[in-house]
Amino acid sequence: MEQMSLFDDRQRSAPLASRLRPQSLEEFVGQKHLLGEGMVLRRLIERDEISSMIFWGPPGVGKTTLARIIAGRTRADFIDFSAVTSGIKEIKEVMVKAESSRKLGIRTLLFVDEIHRFNKAQQDAFLPYVEKGSIILVGATTENPSFEINAALLSRCKVFVLQALEEDDMVELLENALKHPQGYGSQKIGITAQQLTAIARFANGDARTALNTLEMAVLNGVISAEQITVTDAVMEQCINRRSLLYDKNGEEHYNLISALHKSMRNSDPDAAVYWLCRMLDGGEDPLYIARRLVRFASEDVGMADSQALQVAVAAYQACHFNGMPECDVNLTHAVVYLSMAPKSNALYMACEMCKKDVRTMPAQPVPLQIRNAPTKLMKDLHYGDGYEYAHDTEEKLTKMHCLPDSLAGRKYYRPTVQGAEAAVKEHLEAIEAWKRS
Repeated sequence: MEQMSLFDDRQRSAPLASRLRPQSLEEFVGQKHLLGEGMVLRRLIERDEISSMIFWGPPGVGKTTLARIIAGRTRADFIDFSAVTSGIKEIKEVMVKAESSRKLGIRTLLFVDEIHRFNKAQQDAFLPYVEKGSIILVGATTENPSFEINAALLSRCKVFVLQALEEDDMVELLENALKHPQGYGSQKIGITAQQLTAIARFANGDARTALNTLEMAVLNGVISAEQITVTDAVMEQCINRRSLLYDKNGEEHYNLISALHKSMRNSDPDAAVYWLCRMLDGGEDPLYIARRLVRFASEDVGMADSQALQVAVAAYQACHFNGMPECDVNLTHAVVYLSMAPKSNALYMACEMCKKDVRTMPAQPVPLQIRNAPTKLMKDLHYGDGYEYAHDTEEKLTKMHCLPDSLAGRKYYRPTVQGAEAAVKEHLEAIEAWKRS
């Protein structure tokens, strides 16, 4: 690990976020649920009792920094490994060296940044050495370890979840940057508390983004003999658009569509519109959202308001016609309609119950009375015998059984009393009563 003095020119020209990387737990900002006094991870680090672990959290919350702090405190050899540039060959070379060190009584702490980028074979290469204790594996990932880390490897690692920094933590970080000798401690920077708060809010829990934004604002500030002044005009340019964390193929994609679905189900139009806009702002395909709304219309509204399905399909068509950004209001129309519609999951429950019977029970033959008989052979086999034509009756009903005998009396659709489905329930009950009479 390369060491540089405070006066090294390369260090002075490094980005602010790199120059201010914390070197100790005392300098580390945030993650008090893990590193506060008496917390488990802090005790493990202070006692040098580190075991294999995974740091999971969004970008810029200190995963790599924390690993380097551990490296500075442990009595183990520290190896920094990147999943981006290393393959199985490099893994095996490091493992051989670690195994030799183990036989000499020396531990090896292997830090793997972006461990989720390793494929299954590469991750499997670590497993025997983790089991034998040749290495202490510390991995960092922005992706859910449950999906991205092999189950066998994950079961041997403790997962610590690092959270996005709170706004107060971000402001503290920025104020420290203005005082720190490696930051702007030797310069006078004119920046208001409101501007620091604006940067903290813009950074959305990402310390690296916050420091990079501060550095950009200072570099573009107005220089005078007394100080560098950050103007509101400069600040506006630096934070004119925030890139919200959103991965259309990752966990956040499913988190946000879940939030939208459950907000509509809970009849909360404000929350539903917020999550919709979050997805659109993150670059989500509006047609994907529209397809989910079509599903919701039948799954969660159903017969309580059959118009909901028409509204959702119309929103899908509108997305085709208009595209982004114009279709955002069409989607908002559908989202609010679905949020405010009466809710019934009776169709969903009927479908799920019936699918279970279809999967778990023998395939039932179609009752003869409702089979078609287009040929003489079929008629000779009694296809259609006993069929009753409902239109020939005054009530437009018959007592003919349409389910297989083994499923006689099975009820899948159980209407609720929500919205228009109340009338459907009343009508179905009248039909059933007539058939029993």
